Amino acid sequence: MVMMRPSKKWRQNTLDLSRQKVGAQISAMNAATAQLVTLSAGEDEPDSQAVGAAVTVITSNMGDFSHDVRMLAALQEDDDSGKRLLDAAKKLAGAFSDLLNAAQPGQRDRQTLISAAKNVGEASQDVMEGVGETADDLDKIYQDTLLALAKGVANATATLVLKAKNVASTTDDQAQQNKVISTATSCALATSQLVACTKVVAPTISSPACQEQLIEAAKQVAHSVEDIVEAAQMACRDDKLLQDLGSAATAVTQALNDLLQHIKKGAGPTQAGESHELAVDTIITVTDRLFGSVGDAHEMVKQARQLAQATSMLVNAIKGQAESHPDSDTQKRLLAAAKALADATARMVEAAKGCASSPNDSEQQQMLKSAAEELRSATNAAASNALKKKLIKKLEIAARQAATSATQLMTASSAANRTNKNTTSHQQLEEQCKAVNDQLPRLVQGFRATQDNADSATAQLNLINASQEFIQPASALMNAANAAMPTIGDQAAALNLTHSIKAMSAALAELRSASGKAQEAVGFLEVDSALDQLTILDRELEEMRRAVEAGNLVALPGETPESCASKVGSTSKTVGSAMAQLLTAASQGNDNYVGISARDTANALRVLVDAVRGVAATTNDVQIQRLVVDSAMEVISKSIKLLDEAKNTMNDPENRDNQQRLNQVAKEVSNALNNCVNCLPGQRDVDNAIRQITESSQALATTQFPSTSKNFQEVQIEMNNAAVNLNQAASDIVTATRGTVQQLASSTNCYSTSYQEFVHSGLTMAGVSKDAETQNQIVGGLRSVSMVSSKLLLAAKSVSADPNAPNAKNLLAQAARAVTESINQLITICTVSAPGQKECDNALRQIQMMRNLLDSANEPVTDLSYFECLDSVMEKSKNLGEAMTGITNHAKKGELEDFCVCVQNFAGSVCGLAEASSQAAYLVGISDSASAPGRPGLVDQSQFARANQAIQMACQNLVNPASSQQQVLSAATIVAKHTSALCNACRLASSKTDNPVAKRHFVQSAKDVANSTANLVKAIKALDSDFSEENRLRCAEAAKPLTDAVEELTTFASSPEFASMPAKISPQAKIAQEPITSAGKSMIDGACSMLQAAKQLAVNPRDPPTYQLYSNHSKSVSDAIKRLVSSIRDSAPGQKECDDSLEILNKQVRNLDQASLAAISQSLPQQREKSLKGFHEQMISSAREIQELVDKVRSSAKSEPENLGHRVTMMASYFEPLSEGAIGAASQITNSKQQMHTLDLTKTVIESALQFIYSCKDGGGNPKAVHTHENIDTAAENTKDVLSDLLQSLEEAASQAGMVDSMIEKITKSITKTDERVSYSENASFVDFQTNMVRLAKQIAMTAQDMVGKSGTNVSALGGLANQMTRDYDLLASDSRGASATIANPDVANRIRTTVQDLGKCCIEIVQDAGNLQSNPSDNFARRDLADHARSVNEKVSFLLASLQAGSRGTQACINAASTVSGIIADLDTTIMFATAGTLNAEGDEVFADHRENILKTAKALVEDTKTLVAGAASNQEQLAGAAQQAVKTITRLADVVKFGAASLGSNQPEAQVLIINAVKDVASALADLISATKNASGKSVQDPAMLSLKESAKVMVTNVTSLLKTVKTVEDEAARGTRALESTVEAIGQEIKAYESSTPPDRKATAEDLIRYTKPITMATAKAVAAGNSCRQEDIIVAANMSRKAVFDLLSVCKAASTTAETTDIRNRTFQSGKTCALAYKTLLDNVNAIILKPSSEAKQNLIVVSRQVANAVTEIVQCAEAIKGTDWVDPEDPTVIAENELLGAANSIEAAAKKLAMLKPRQKAKEADMSLDFEEQILDAAKSIAAATAALVKSASAAQRELVAQGKIGATYHKTDMDDDGQWSEGLISAARMVAAATHSLCEAANAMVQGHASEEKLVAAAKEVAGSTAALLVACKVKADPGSVAMHRLQTAGNAVKKATDALVKAAKQAKDVVVEEENLTINKRMVGGIAQELQAQEEILRKEKELEKGKTESC
Repeated sequence: MVMMRPSKKWRQNTLDLSRQKVGAQISAMNAATAQLVTLSAGEDEPDSQAVGAAVTVITSNMGDFSHDVRMLAALQEDDDSGKRLLDAAKKLAGAFSDLLNAAQPGQRDRQTLISAAKNVGEASQDVMEGVGETADDLDKIYQDTLLALAKGVANATATLVLKAKNVASTTDDQAQQNKVISTATSCALATSQLVACTKVVAPTISSPACQEQLIEAAKQVAHSVEDIVEAAQMACRDDKLLQDLGSAATAVTQALNDLLQHIKKGAGPTQAGESHELAVDTIITVTDRLFGSVGDAHEMVKQARQLAQATSMLVNAIKGQAESHPDSDTQKRLLAAAKALADATARMVEAAKGCASSPNDSEQQQMLKSAAEELRSATNAAASNALKKKLIKKLEIAARQAATSATQLMTASSAANRTNKNTTSHQQLEEQCKAVNDQLPRLVQGFRATQDNADSATAQLNLINASQEFIQPASALMNAANAAMPTIGDQAAALNLTHSIKAMSAALAELRSASGKAQEAVGFLEVDSALDQLTILDRELEEMRRAVEAGNLVALPGETPESCASKVGSTSKTVGSAMAQLLTAASQGNDNYVGISARDTANALRVLVDAVRGVAATTNDVQIQRLVVDSAMEVISKSIKLLDEAKNTMNDPENRDNQQRLNQVAKEVSNALNNCVNCLPGQRDVDNAIRQITESSQALATTQFPSTSKNFQEVQIEMNNAAVNLNQAASDIVTATRGTVQQLASSTNCYSTSYQEFVHSGLTMAGVSKDAETQNQIVGGLRSVSMVSSKLLLAAKSVSADPNAPNAKNLLAQAARAVTESINQLITICTVSAPGQKECDNALRQIQMMRNLLDSANEPVTDLSYFECLDSVMEKSKNLGEAMTGITNHAKKGELEDFCVCVQNFAGSVCGLAEASSQAAYLVGISDSASAPGRPGLVDQSQFARANQAIQMACQNLVNPASSQQQVLSAATIVAKHTSALCNACRLASSKTDNPVAKRHFVQSAKDVANSTANLVKAIKALDSDFSEENRLRCAEAAKPLTDAVEELTTFASSPEFASMPAKISPQAKIAQEPITSAGKSMIDGACSMLQAAKQLAVNPRDPPTYQLYSNHSKSVSDAIKRLVSSIRDSAPGQKECDDSLEILNKQVRNLDQASLAAISQSLPQQREKSLKGFHEQMISSAREIQELVDKVRSSAKSEPENLGHRVTMMASYFEPLSEGAIGAASQITNSKQQMHTLDLTKTVIESALQFIYSCKDGGGNPKAVHTHENIDTAAENTKDVLSDLLQSLEEAASQAGMVDSMIEKITKSITKTDERVSYSENASFVDFQTNMVRLAKQIAMTAQDMVGKSGTNVSALGGLANQMTRDYDLLASDSRGASATIANPDVANRIRTTVQDLGKCCIEIVQDAGNLQSNPSDNFARRDLADHARSVNEKVSFLLASLQAGSRGTQACINAASTVSGIIADLDTTIMFATAGTLNAEGDEVFADHRENILKTAKALVEDTKTLVAGAASNQEQLAGAAQQAVKTITRLADVVKFGAASLGSNQPEAQVLIINAVKDVASALADLISATKNASGKSVQDPAMLSLKESAKVMVTNVTSLLKTVKTVEDEAARGTRALESTVEAIGQEIKAYESSTPPDRKATAEDLIRYTKPITMATAKAVAAGNSCRQEDIIVAANMSRKAVFDLLSVCKAASTTAETTDIRNRTFQSGKTCALAYKTLLDNVNAIILKPSSEAKQNLIVVSRQVANAVTEIVQCAEAIKGTDWVDPEDPTVIAENELLGAANSIEAAAKKLAMLKPRQKAKEADMSLDFEEQILDAAKSIAAATAALVKSASAAQRELVAQGKIGATYHKTDMDDDGQWSEGLISAARMVAAATHSLCEAANAMVQGHASEEKLVAAAKEVAGSTAALLVACKVKADPGSVAMHRLQTAGNAVKKATDALVKAAKQAKDVVVEEENLTINKRMVGGIAQELQAQEEILRKEKELEKGKTESC
């Protein structure tokens, strides 16, 4: 049997996918094998976690490996190949088994392990060959070279080892000799490991993981070589031997470098035939840089120069190739290509010259860019498409690597997920793995196709598209894996998952970059590619048709009739929506999105054809097979025509005929699609039923009615029975759609039969009725039933074709209810019965049809939220009660008309209750923790479908002649409500999407719907005022455009691009729904029974049994409703989950409390399952996940009850790993303070989260519970704040320890988020984001440079810098989303996004390098990599800045200018410091007059520049840029000339110097504000507030320049310059107050202590100002003015910064206001001083004192605000009581440090026989330790006692300098006592150390111990002076004092014992060792004689 093309294709695709997976699995297992070998190095036990992770990689891959190998073997064309493959796989499995046995703990033999690893390498090579993944010739050469280089290293090492042995043989020192031999042995082993690793990884060396392991093994060899050289130099002094050894070491290093360079080069080296390969590479790189630098003219010109050099090389190479070529035609072609390239280069050089001469001209830059693009195209043509090939090749490699990494990540995720404790993250991880696994085949097919056919444009485009579509699901998988990480129990699996995420991150970054560049190179040829694909599909369908005729069409594995039919139905809609996008894009003339839509259409048709093949292959009915294949061929044929027409339309967009033809062909495709779906099994039965209904309905057109012998009563009964049957048949259809195709066919046939019977009975009834009007009404009713029946069957057909279509089941239920209503209307018309009977029957049918809603509440039936459902139930139940009461009352009174109204109201209320109950049950179901929550899409497609249905039905009611005026108005209300909702949804979707075609389409659709609605409303108003047929027809005409617009919008919105993922309700959730659904069903049953009783009641209202029956049933209804209301209230979503979460959090708080108690008592058991690093990473990842969820939980708690449970449960699940991580980390921290800090901070986080969840539980997601929303917001913010504190603390600790995994994870997440679309308010400006991004980008570049510097000097600082870079990048990525969203140019937006992503990739690399270097500071390879990556970071930053500049050149120039001006201001501040210090001197004999003219001239030039700058805000970006740059040049010049002028005044006039520098500083500050205002106002309208701000800034600028001019003129006039200084200061303070009031946040933080500190200069300046006012001397005034300026400026700055740290808004506002009040009071003071100077008077001077008091009061208020900011922790740093406590705590810390030092001491080792003396030394140390511990406790107790005294009021809680009473004196005594205790304890520790080491006497130790005892007594006395003798603190203090005394006594005793023993021992030594003894005697005699002489000399002198 010949295999069909699809079968061949399936086989080939499966083969390719399995090969790829097997290759990925072997790569991972080989890398793990190499890691095991590397970890076995060294004598110590290897890192158990790393070994575990490596073993997990092997074991987790082995299962999938065996499955995929078996699949490959089964698909081999011959059995022998399959058998060989299986044998090779078995051999490999055996080799891995041997390896794992060799790696078992406790039986580690390195040689066995290395041997087993080599066997793995050989076996894996065999498998790779069997799989068909053998390397091509080039890769084979690469592998052989790799092995040869590894052997070269081994040979060089062997020589080195021999040389080392020679060195070892020459040394006499045995230890040195052993060390040399040991290092040589280690080097030999490291080399054997390297060779083994090389053999293992050689078959899969293209894998980065394998390369990494090989590099690691090479580094181990390098380190061992360094160890040999170091040991040899210490052991040998023979220069010749050392020189030989050095040469051998150099040879090893060179061999290693060769090996490393070869690894880095990667597989696929330069092809020998392409001599110009290097030039082509350079051109690709340099043009990329040039394109990235657009906006930076200097950089562009620099890159153009390099480009010209590269193209020159290429031209020469091509010419050389031409000259050497024998074929003349080829020569001509090559020379022509060279000439074209040379011409393009010349044009590019000319453009570069133009750009260099006009660097600010953006047109010149664009010309240079265009010239570079032409040059690149010419290069591509000249080098035979080499550029394009290279870029596609890079993409192939990136795609292959991404596929490999994805395979590994999925494997690691599966392994880790087995121990995942969090069900939600477990489920999400599984779903994302499935999504990536579904996408993976397409990616593999993509790069396989380009490998097979490299020049195919279709294959290239398919690869690019597959790569770009792979990025999103792969990113989502990474996020899901990160989210699952904290809750994974198996540590080895978690570590493996971490490594897989890192690899995936790197692979995705490369794929993102490579696909973008390939896209640019290939261009947009999607339409042609799509046409090629459709042609292939057409051929496949023809082949499929032949297979049908031949009878050999077979189903592929996994295909079933149901799945294939469902896929045909759903894919037909996808094709339809892609086609809608194609039409829209074509009408908008958007080439790019026409191509994308064409591609999407072709891809959807590819799926459709596969599904059609499945439908045909899974049925035995040849007729169906032919029909379905033929209909698919028709679809493809029409689609080809559609794409051709789309091309024509794009080629001539102005031609309206093209557009019309395109729309016509689109309709043909749509019809063909419908025909294709109609061919599906089951669909034909429905179509037959529809056809029968249509045929039956034709009888309605006749005036002939069937004759009958039955009377009216019999016909009426017959019709009632037919109505019941038809109603039941409609209900059966709804049920059947949930079953099989056969059930649907049966139910539709049954419905068709019932319908025919109903129509017949209806026509018979019409015949019996002789009244013509009644006959017309009956026939009209039958037509209505016919119409709704067709709709019901069409809805059933739709559900059958695509059961998962949004809202499809609801539409079906609505259609069934419409059938019931039509039947009821007809029965009402044509039956005559006792009053109330038919109304009750109608109500019964209506209610019974609602039961389906409660049978399976699996999808939403309305747009109501949960609490709206509850409100609806309450309202409807009230209406129901009224209706029930009305029924009995009206029946009793015989008011049957009112009775019938109540019955109708009753039915309406029951239906409303059932609907609300179903919606509430659905929301309960999706909110259950076991259900899979839905994921919102761009639009809610169900909402669109519901709105469409409601609008269509309402419009039908409008045009229905039977509709009453009230029904018309009701329909109008429905239309208005739903069209308004649709317009809002369109507006929201437009703001969210990045797709410009969709954006414009949604906007246009909203306009169309709104306009159509407006026209319809006008028509309805006219109809309402005049209810005529003519107006009704006008209504019908107005309704048509609206229904068309809504239908078209719904089709467009049904695109998968916009789709949301519906929630999946679990079986467990159905149990949770049960209380609501069962109560609803009971209500329906009771209501039906009640209506039956009501029928009897209407006939016989006086019958007591009937009334009793009615009462019983009404009670059952009431009970059911009570149960329903109670169930909805009790089942409120999220409440149970909140309770469960609270329990989890409370448990963690208890665990932390227990851990804290254990830590305090130093009994916290150390946890060994993870390292400190592991626990920290667990805490960081948990805290980050919690942080991300806080806002989501907050949102759910306020308005999304259905999501509250899921999100709260998810968030709560991370607190257990957070708490466990904190306890584990604390158990490994030795510092008790750090232990408690970690535990306390974690506990604070959990306690904040508890409050948050309590507030969320109260809110419950009820949007009407507004009173709870403030609490929710406050608790959420508090939780985020404490989480930030915890994360900051953890990240700093992690960075210091060199832990970078969490940083890389954060950067990766930030990169992923840059692709997410965010909507910003209309006020958001690109300039704001641009400003932030420039600042952050420059900070990142500076950090990178700092890292390079620290890598050589202070490696430990790298972690902090990496952490800073991570934070900055996170902020940058966030701002980039805003910048992309707010910029008008989509190309620049895309450029910003891609450059930020590229920068993130470089940041990951440099952070990784920092981590490697911190873990191994001597690693020169890592140091070199770090420097290289720092250069990359700087390059990417320059590209980013250029992108931002391209986005808005003028505003970028303003940002740069503002940065320069801030530097000038800082320089002026420095100059003021020099002037104040009196060190600002002129260089020569200059005088100020020499500079005056220059200053004045420059200042005037600045005024002109200011005018130009202000005008630039309203002009284009070029002019603004020029104005900003010119202003900066002028202010720089002005600052310089003023500094020279100030210096010329001489250092003897410092105040005058400060005055003039302050004046120019004010000008610079004003210019900075003006530049900022200009930047913000750029491009805004004149009425915009930013323009007003600009005018204000310009005024200030002119004022300050004027002030400078005045100062320049008066600065030398001693009689006037003081006054000038005062005026200038007053003006400056006024401006500073305005700046203070602005909303600009402070650029730093300040504490309450800072605030108090800065009030002192104000007090001093006030005194100076008052003195100056009294003296009126100019020198006093200028000093006061200069001092006042600085004091007020500093105070305002600190006040604003400190106010932001206040906990409450009141304190914040109070602090802010107090600063302003103080500044205003001070300004008033200076104004008064100025007034006195101008006109002195005693009154004015008297007033000066009053104003100075106002300043003093304002300062007091600031101090009080500082206390309020600090809260209860506020202290005055000068309060003696506070100093006392600080000293006590300081002493305690000091003593603890000393105690730790003692704990580390060991008795000295003596070179004599062991004896009992060591016991005494141990005793001494123990006693000293006891004293240290006791004194520490004593001082802490003293601190507690002091606090108690303050609390009791025996010491003042507040301190004032003025009342230094005995409290202060007492505190001084306490301080000195504490200091004495600390000092004495330190002396004791030193004495104990010295004595044990043999350097001090026992007497010194005893004296030190007594000093401790004495100072302890003094401290006790000092504390007892004011203490309460019976207090707890005093009791603790006394106990601690006793402990000190006891410990000192023990020490003294031990010392004396030691002394006695030492004396005996010394005697023994003299007796035993004669030589030593004689020496000792001689020394002793010498010492005695010397002492005697000194004594004699002393006596003589005294005489």
